[in-house]
Amino acid sequence: MRPWPGTPYPLGATYDGVGTNFTLFSEAGEWVELCLFDDEGNEERVRLPEVDGFVHHGYLLGIGPGQRYGYRVHGPHQPEQGLRCNPNKLLIDPYAKAIDGEVKWHESLFGYPFGDPDARNDQDSAGHVPLSVVVNPFFDWANDRPPKIPYNETVIYEAHVRGLTMRHPEVPERLRGTYAGLAHPVVIDHLKKLGVNAIELMPVHQFVTDHGLVEKDLRNYWGYNTIGFFAPHDGYSALGHDAGQVQEFKGMVRALHEAGIEVILDVVYNHTAEGNHLGPTLSMRGIDNQAYYRLVEDEPKYYMDYTGTGNSMNVRSPHTLQLIMDSLRYWVTEMHVDGFRFDLAATLAREFYDVDRLSTFFDLVQQDPVVSQVKLIAEPWDVGPGGYQVGNFPPLWTEWNGKYRDTARDFWRGEPATLGEFASRFTGSSDLYKEDGRRPYASINFVTAHDGFTLTDLVSYNDKHNLANGEDGRDGADDNRSWNCGVEGPTDDPEVNELRERQRRNLLTTLLLSQGVPMLLHGDELGRTQQGNNNAYCQDNELSWVDWTLLEKNQPLLDFTSGLTDFRKKHPVFRRRRFFQGRPIRKGEELRDIAWFTPAGEEMTEQNWEDGFGRCVSVFLNGKGIPDLDQRGMKVEDDSFLVVFNAHHEDIEITLPGEGYGPEWAVVIDTATGEIAAFPQDEPTIPAGGSVTATARSVVVLQRMGAE
Repeated sequence: MRPWPGTPYPLGATYDGVGTNFTLFSEAGEWVELCLFDDEGNEERVRLPEVDGFVHHGYLLGIGPGQRYGYRVHGPHQPEQGLRCNPNKLLIDPYAKAIDGEVKWHESLFGYPFGDPDARNDQDSAGHVPLSVVVNPFFDWANDRPPKIPYNETVIYEAHVRGLTMRHPEVPERLRGTYAGLAHPVVIDHLKKLGVNAIELMPVHQFVTDHGLVEKDLRNYWGYNTIGFFAPHDGYSALGHDAGQVQEFKGMVRALHEAGIEVILDVVYNHTAEGNHLGPTLSMRGIDNQAYYRLVEDEPKYYMDYTGTGNSMNVRSPHTLQLIMDSLRYWVTEMHVDGFRFDLAATLAREFYDVDRLSTFFDLVQQDPVVSQVKLIAEPWDVGPGGYQVGNFPPLWTEWNGKYRDTARDFWRGEPATLGEFASRFTGSSDLYKEDGRRPYASINFVTAHDGFTLTDLVSYNDKHNLANGEDGRDGADDNRSWNCGVEGPTDDPEVNELRERQRRNLLTTLLLSQGVPMLLHGDELGRTQQGNNNAYCQDNELSWVDWTLLEKNQPLLDFTSGLTDFRKKHPVFRRRRFFQGRPIRKGEELRDIAWFTPAGEEMTEQNWEDGFGRCVSVFLNGKGIPDLDQRGMKVEDDSFLVVFNAHHEDIEITLPGEGYGPEWAVVIDTATGEIAAFPQDEPTIPAGGSVTATARSVVVLQRMGAE
């Protein structure tokens, strides 16, 4: 087969309806072979005829969608110097839009200790490496439009494509665990009833289960081991592996958009599945090792590892930055996703050694006309020195707020000296985000996420129980800030179970009424448990999958969670676009926008905040003091509320504020009973200066009634 010269861009395999243009960047490679595979696995090699700016390229007439291919790069193999070209290694296209198959672990894939004379291993790795697939770029998007939900109105649902539907009885068996299964009407109906309007999918880029897990008969369930930044993971496809996963993914996005739900991807650009110098050569290592990976300065050229996975992507390289930006734009323009959550995002800011908020990567994102317009969420830490960067990302970014998680957990488990910080986290963490011009919604608030305990386990276990992972319990965090309410694990004790239910409601209420963007973990609304496993990254089984039969006994929890999201939607005072000022906001307004009170109804003093054993506080939120305009330029106004937090182990009688804050009040949410008032005007009222009992470890929300 004789190729035409083709064009150097775009990178990857591009089908135009007649043939396919193949391009591969490699500065280290001297020449490149394109390897075409038929249905029987027979290989035909074609040398790419042209090189422009280190981009090797060629055009093949008649080659179209479904064609499987790979590359062999001929060039220097000097691992000690960071050069790892080896034509015996069949390589995945870094720009492949679809990838077929899993890694079949074989000695020909692995690296060797530096200085080993057999390091260039003559064995061919064909048949052991997944193949890239040419895709059909055409898809009927119909009238698809991005929902473009404002940050302050967003409620995120973190979910796993496979885990969400594998045990759903109403999803057809052949669709369970797939993109099509997630788009099934019964799943979308659940999301809509729950009140979430953005789903954050754990990694869907093509990933690899590493050799160590395969040897233990386990799998990489979470997917933080990417090998293809453009390809939807084929293991989540119900349509087979002839690039059907691309069409299926697009269909899922279209269906979610029709329901008004955004799609956010958890993306892993900080490292790849090729690991350290002893890891497998699957793609970029054999294409241009020095361009794509951070290497130490001295020889031998070991990999810099800020991620704990063996390697770190080289964000100092323009070609790596191009790969990341091209990938992000592709997922927005071609796959119609609405945003990204960047795993270990601090690594992407390490141009040299320190985390630099002015790094090139952030500059590129800021000026990009496509990527800058979608939701950008950072996991603001990595495992390198100075890697914990909560509050330090640039203004365009929002962040997973780990301080919010820790403070909320500590407050409700009764840790001392948490009252002041709890108040700060509840009101949007202005100490982290206000000074650089960001808004409360820069804080992505969460109490639970995929990494750690589920909500039910958070109130049921003091210690992790990770023996199923095969690491003798050494893996997973030890500092869980959890409390088992008196008994470790499941119990028949009715008092313990009632307390656990109340604690779940306390945490959910705190989360959904805090300023910022709330994020729920899939299955928490159903009472999902991982039996105390706080690191279920390798548990692709019923331990991690959402058990939908839990709904039978946890319908009240689902109803309560749905009630909270609906309450938040109705009342903009709980999702303000600007921080509280602690003063009247508008002319003629006498009340401040926020005020804090002791249980005795007196305003909090500095001494009250410094009380290390404070467990109870009330906050007045002035619905008339919202300094926002809606899209029509009209003032945003709401009812006013008093939120009472009682983390004490005993009931506390709460004195309501004086008449200046409102003539009378009605209880609209009480986590002790699990009730949310549908019609507040029909509830009995309590006069100003009156009292209400806050049950031990509960939240009470009162709405101002009567004349304003």
